[in-house]
Order: sequence, then C-alpha cells, then structure tokens
Amino acid sequence: QVQVVESGGGLVQAGGSLSLSCAASGNIFSIKAMGWYRQAPGKQRDLVATIPSGGMPDYADSVKGRFTISSDNTKNMVYLQMNSLKPEDTAVYWCLVDVQDQHYYTRGYWGRGAQVTVSS
Repeated sequence: QVQVVESGGGLVQAGGSLSLSCAASGNIFSIKAMGWYRQAPGKQRDLVATIPSGGMPDYADSVKGRFTISSDNTKNMVYLQMNSLKPEDTAVYWCLVDVQDQHYYTRGYWGRGAQVTVSS
C-alpha cells in the first residue's frame, strides 16, 4: 500500500501566499508523476498542476504565473507554492501520486486533502 499525506494550506488574505507539501510513502518502486488538484464547493475536481518524473511541470491556465509545483524524488515529495492568491483559489487541494510497483503496474493514490481559504 501507498500512503499520501498533504500538509500546509490554511487561511490567507487575497494577495497572500501559502504552500502545500505532499509526502508519499509505502510500497513505491518508482513515481511516474505527482500533481495537485482542487475542488471548490459545488464544483468538480480540477487539475491545478502536475509534474512528471524528470519532466516539465504543467499548470492550469488559472494558476499560471502564480503557482509553482516542484518535487523531490529522493524524498517522494511534491510541493505547491501559491502566490498572489485570489478568493477563487479557495478549495480543498488534493495531492495525486502515480506510483509504479515492482510489477510495473501504475496506479494513482490520493491524499486526504488540505483546505485553502482565501479571504477578500
């Protein structure tokens, strides 16, 4: 089994910054990609940013230039630095880790989510 745990987030005023961290542990042969998704109340869960192992990050248009995703493959961690936050960034943020096991089977594992609230 693989465990994925997010940390960080919280409450900030518009224009402020917050950061999120995500750690994956357990039966991990290799990590293919890590990413962040978010879901605002009454809306669907959407991609925020993703970074493949050894590849270039990709961002949703709504966060380009404001959010930065980074990863540390030696620690199986992914981070999301969020700057110039807007009230519309308010959501629960989830970490998704695509893990390959020793049989080369890849499966996605979700964390439990972290609340980010941006006040106007």
